[in-house]
Amino acid sequence: MIDQETIDKGKTAAITSYILIIGVVIAMSMNGEEKNKFASFHIRQALGLSLTFISLGLIISNFDNMMIAMSMWIFISILWAYSIFSAIRGEVTPVPLVGNFFQKAFKSIS
Repeated sequence: MIDQETIDKGKTAAITSYILIIGVVIAMSMNGEEKNKFASFHIRQALGLSLTFISLGLIISNFDNMMIAMSMWIFISILWAYSIFSAIRGEVTPVPLVGNFFQKAFKSIS
């Protein structure tokens, strides 16, 4: 479990990480010297969401179907909103469906 002091120190980097892919890069540099477990958790989640968004976007762009594209946007938006509000509340809750995979896949990011 992560203590409240660690959460408070890492909250800015955690929230910053959810600002598109550039936010992940900024948050990684903010978390570079003094590693914060809370910030690292949310950086991994945000990186996974950003890469999922880009990957799905590349795949779905080939279909040229508005219903498929809207479904992807809604799916990613819900996961993104869930994650950023989790960071704001100071919770360490993985993204539904894919969050635990993101933690394992990006475990080298600390």
